[in-house]
Amino acid sequence: MLPKTFTAEIALKDGRKLSLETGKLAKQADGAVVVRLAGTMLLATVVSATKVSEGVDFLPLTVDYREKYAAAGRFPGGFFKREGRPSTEEILTMRLVDRVLRPLFPKDYHHETQLMIQLLSYDPAAQPEALAGLAASAAITLSDIPFDGPISEVRIVRKNASYTVNPSLGDTREADLDMVVGASRDGVIMVEGEMKETSEAEMLEAIQRAHQAIREQIEMQLHLVEKVGRKQRRAYEAEPSDQGLEKRISDFAYDKFYAIAKGEFEKRERNDRFDAVTLDLGKTLSDSEREGKDSLIYKYAEVAKRTAIRNLILDEKIRLDGRRPQDIRPIWCETDVLPQAHGSSVFTRGETQSLTTVTLGTSLDSNRIDGIAIQDDERFYLHYNFPPFSTGEVRPIRGTSRREIGHGNLAQRALHPMIPADSPYTIRVVSDILESNGSSSMATVCAGTLALMDAGVQLKKHISGIAMGLITDPESGRWTVLSDILGDEDQLGDMDFKVAGTAAGITACQMDVKVKGLSYEIIEKALAQAQTGRLHILEKLVETIPNPRLDYKEIVPKMTRIEIDSEFIGTVIGPGGKTIQGIQSDTDTGISLEEIDGKGVVEISGFDRDQIDRAVETIKGIAFKPVVGQVYNGTVKSVMPYGAFVEIGRKTEGLLHVSELDWKRVDKVADVLEEGDKIEVKLTGFDEKRGGKLRLSRKVLLPKPQP
Repeated sequence: MLPKTFTAEIALKDGRKLSLETGKLAKQADGAVVVRLAGTMLLATVVSATKVSEGVDFLPLTVDYREKYAAAGRFPGGFFKREGRPSTEEILTMRLVDRVLRPLFPKDYHHETQLMIQLLSYDPAAQPEALAGLAASAAITLSDIPFDGPISEVRIVRKNASYTVNPSLGDTREADLDMVVGASRDGVIMVEGEMKETSEAEMLEAIQRAHQAIREQIEMQLHLVEKVGRKQRRAYEAEPSDQGLEKRISDFAYDKFYAIAKGEFEKRERNDRFDAVTLDLGKTLSDSEREGKDSLIYKYAEVAKRTAIRNLILDEKIRLDGRRPQDIRPIWCETDVLPQAHGSSVFTRGETQSLTTVTLGTSLDSNRIDGIAIQDDERFYLHYNFPPFSTGEVRPIRGTSRREIGHGNLAQRALHPMIPADSPYTIRVVSDILESNGSSSMATVCAGTLALMDAGVQLKKHISGIAMGLITDPESGRWTVLSDILGDEDQLGDMDFKVAGTAAGITACQMDVKVKGLSYEIIEKALAQAQTGRLHILEKLVETIPNPRLDYKEIVPKMTRIEIDSEFIGTVIGPGGKTIQGIQSDTDTGISLEEIDGKGVVEISGFDRDQIDRAVETIKGIAFKPVVGQVYNGTVKSVMPYGAFVEIGRKTEGLLHVSELDWKRVDKVADVLEEGDKIEVKLTGFDEKRGGKLRLSRKVLLPKPQP
């Protein structure tokens, strides 16, 4: 007997149906739901522990998103033929979902919570990452877990000035704006996307359109909950509190914290002074007062510090380093800092510094993407590294973190629209963060611009990036937008809004908030202030390197790309690769060959241009195909009484009949030509009576005598 199921759905304007279903699958989870759009289906489940682990004073939320290859009727790659660790694309989707959910849990809810989302069926007509946030929210809303939702996420693209919500794969490839927006009914919580120099007004319009679709999806979730029956939210263990202790700590520490915050100290000295206040605070408490309350004392001290810093910004418009809200930190940068790198730069803004390198390679160096939706070779990609010394910390290094993947992806998307489509090279950018005190991903964008230009990549325009912050006071309604935020302003603030672009418009953005949503007024203000900051930073980049190098450095391998008819691919490669390997050995070059759109695309790389030219001529000779009407520089191979045989290509000869030597009569061919002569001839046709042999003419290239 089938279990009872409950469904809710909405009809989209393009004729597709978006539906939620619960009651059939994964019934032992606290909440479970299946989301379906076209042929794409996701299962989301959530389970939250009933007890808090000892010593945990935060929300241990884990979001896991996995794509099953069977969803698209495919086998996993690799030796073991099973899904392994998450791909970059899966990790990026996890981050999208986590960032919009986390602010909606109660601040004092510290129960370990695990949200798992699985792609069960994939249809190119509906991209799964656009549905993951909806699936997650619906699963939590159906459970008894405390959650101030529902929320949802949508992907919105613009193509030919027309907007599409939750588009097909084809629509995303052709779009000039591509964003994922997450929101509650009343405010925007998360934005991330890539665009082709979009204006601030156009971006805001896209967010508003996405928000309208999100509101419809929120209503669908509430309708499903009504059908199932709303569960009473579970009671959970409240955090210990001591109002008397909190007041005593605030009275002792608040003014001291406020004075330090106003003192314009550098990060390390400022933190040392903050720690000294906390240490002095502990000395004012007796052993009995401190017994069992160390965590509360630290918590209340942090609250007092956070409140002092926020009030300093709201009341006096003064920030930790003495800047006003709209001010940008001092910038210095330089290029060509590493002699053996193809391109390099250092970009430093305040106490944030990126050392970035560019390496140019062949198609063999491309980044292979083998996902459910996309199988492709990236010819431009960026890696971001965040070592512990950049913040003066000691911590173990256990592979690439989700944060590093997310920041690298954002910087890559910011730079990508300005990479010329006809660049012959595979381009790898690596940003190593040497110092970090806020906005290292945007420092990567700036350093990436400089390093690419230093490498000779013909970037269309300079790209800069800036991170915006926000301080709000819900009680009074006051708020202040901050430009170029510090790390501390990110941690104690309410927003981290990264915006990158050229002087003409935005190329990428990423926004996260710690409140339950932002108004359009705040977003509009942040975008306008970010534009001013971006343009200021762009001036510094242009001063450092006004234009890309006109040519690549000597250490960069030269590259040539030619096309041959696909029928010659096997001939150029040769049995067991013998022919192509021989060409590489003889010319000291690297050669790659692949079939693209019915043509053989050959890349030849090396450090000696003459050797590359030799390899090109050899390959062209192997793939030679005579074309009627084409003029060739041939070599006379033999002379006969009736004409001469002329080689116009590798092992390709044609007959130059005596009548085609000149407009005037030629009695003896030997009087005009001899073996080894170089001669220009035109292919006039094929002699079908003689097995398709080539017919050549010299006289048609000579001036015709006047009668």
